[in-house]
Amino acid sequence: MARNEKKFSFEKDERVLCYHGPLLYEAKVRNRDKKAGQKDELRYLIHYKGWKQTWDEWVPEERVLKWNESNLQKQSQLKDAHARRRTPRGSSASHAEPSSESRTRKRQRDSSLDKHDQDTRRPEFMIIIPEPLKGRLVDDWEKVTKDNQLTPLPRNPTVSDILNRFRQQSRVVRGESLDEIVNGIKLYFDKSLETTLLYRVERDQFSQILKKDDTKQPSDVYGIEHLMRLFVEMPNLLARSNVNHETLSLLKEAFSDFFRFVQEHEEEYFASSP
Repeated sequence: MARNEKKFSFEKDERVLCYHGPLLYEAKVRNRDKKAGQKDELRYLIHYKGWKQTWDEWVPEERVLKWNESNLQKQSQLKDAHARRRTPRGSSASHAEPSSESRTRKRQRDSSLDKHDQDTRRPEFMIIIPEPLKGRLVDDWEKVTKDNQLTPLPRNPTVSDILNRFRQQSRVVRGESLDEIVNGIKLYFDKSLETTLLYRVERDQFSQILKKDDTKQPSDVYGIEHLMRLFVEMPNLLARSNVNHETLSLLKEAFSDFFRFVQEHEEEYFASSP
């Protein structure tokens, strides 16, 4: 066995949390393997608790989280953000009680957490996505997965266009550091789109795009909707890289500045969404 060969982080039949769209769901690992033809790409066959077996799917490791206190809190925060997005203004009182019950259930779950899971928790890197952009993520997920409305491609502006504009308008990071961050975001996007960022119903569309022109990178075809999905996955991607604390702090500042930039151009960038 090669010294640097990746090891599976999750066992068969392990209780986990798994991203489906912008939310985390309780799930079980039914199987696991390494995707043929791609070195060390670990993936898991996931069954979502309470869902029909037809929803079972192979997912990359980046979408799977340990069942532990920290990640259950993240699940609760994502659910609360989703609920606030869908609750009409003026009805906040009706939302308060479920939130309290949720906290009670979380404390009950916390008391039964396996100690091993807590000991092996991955380093946490929190990205605060502004509420309006979280709402866009939820709307995008519902349109694609529930209404089967795929985003028309190619997008205008593309991910490459957006990142190049941000490079020119960044207020926080400049020079070589900014170039490295922007290039890194683009690289992560191109490498992660097919395995991590696409919903199942979008995969045929992706294949058709490749047939038309296999020389283009995903960042030259897709737009803001898929780029925002990357930032949901970014903490898990960075947790598997050797990034020092100083660089993480710089990334947090750059990401916050990027969200500010996107919000300033929100109507333009999301205007032609389905």
